[in-house]
Amino acid sequence: MGAVPDKIQTWQMVQPTVRNRETKEVTPGKLEKTEIPVPALKPGEVLVEVAGCGVCHTDLGYFYDGVPTVAKPPLTLGHEVAGTVVAGDQGWIGKEVIIPAVMPCRQCILCKTRRGNRCLDQKMPGNSMGIYGGFASHIPVPSIDLCEIKGRGSMPLAHLSVVADAATTPYQAAKRAGLEPGDHVVVIGVTGGVGQFMAQMAKALGAATVVGIGRNQEKLDRALNFGSDFVINSGGKDARAVAGEFKGICKENGLPGVAWKIFEVTGVQAGQEIGLALVSFVSKLIVVGFGLAKTEYAIGRLMAFDAEVIGTWACLPEYYPAVLNMILTKKIDIGPFVETRPMSTIVETFAEVHAAGSPAKRIVLTPDF
Repeated sequence: MGAVPDKIQTWQMVQPTVRNRETKEVTPGKLEKTEIPVPALKPGEVLVEVAGCGVCHTDLGYFYDGVPTVAKPPLTLGHEVAGTVVAGDQGWIGKEVIIPAVMPCRQCILCKTRRGNRCLDQKMPGNSMGIYGGFASHIPVPSIDLCEIKGRGSMPLAHLSVVADAATTPYQAAKRAGLEPGDHVVVIGVTGGVGQFMAQMAKALGAATVVGIGRNQEKLDRALNFGSDFVINSGGKDARAVAGEFKGICKENGLPGVAWKIFEVTGVQAGQEIGLALVSFVSKLIVVGFGLAKTEYAIGRLMAFDAEVIGTWACLPEYYPAVLNMILTKKIDIGPFVETRPMSTIVETFAEVHAAGSPAKRIVLTPDF
């Protein structure tokens, strides 16, 4: 555990990428290393020394795509954080923790009806907590929402930062789907940063069958060792063709053609179209991935199918210990899907992940100020 600093060292988003709609000119975004004040901690707050912060596509959306943040730049991005408490509430000092990606107010009607994951007054590092985020040496946060890490053994603390979003978002999605042992599941985007954990999560929760869909054959082959029973390469195929392959898998393996729970994790139009094409009788389509594309669908089909389309957002802090336990007991394996790099590589890493679209591993940046 480090000492309490005089200043927080950080990489700030000084300005996001700006696109002029008329001239089509692009002004590149700017990340800048700087230092910011350590705030006076209020009762119920702690200062966490960051061990690692994961690079999420949400961060890239803020930086490259004009997705607005609640707090305006300059601010520190990053919401997948693990670290050690160094100041604040005495009962927390010295403990290793995961900081939930969204922290509810616990007072509004959504919080009081167990929908606090979508609290409208939630606090999110790197978005709505003032200038503070995870790509820094330290971050101040409320202590009530922290998930304490115990018994991690040889697992690097930095690796557990992915629990804050990539691993817990699938758990919340499974809860929204009402996933039960014996269910049959499809994961569209199983090759991505969240999809690879969605497949493992479904299996850990007792799914009888998981069909993974993606466009990278190497990653699809890997998915067969991490939750998926069957895979479909959707590259170069329309939604109808993918649905045809899916029906073939069901017929050849004695699987039902109805009542599947379909998790759309990509957020892209092609993935959404596949998800809708797979909806059948008593299906549930759970929309996990965010995207701005508009997708046409004859909504009356939902009535005829007695089917559901469900959105899901983030994860309740109360669920974090269960997900952490799955990882520490190896029911979910994060090791092959995490790569650490020095935080000083943030500019190059952002550019690389943005260009790749779906990197083979979740990159976690570790402070090296």
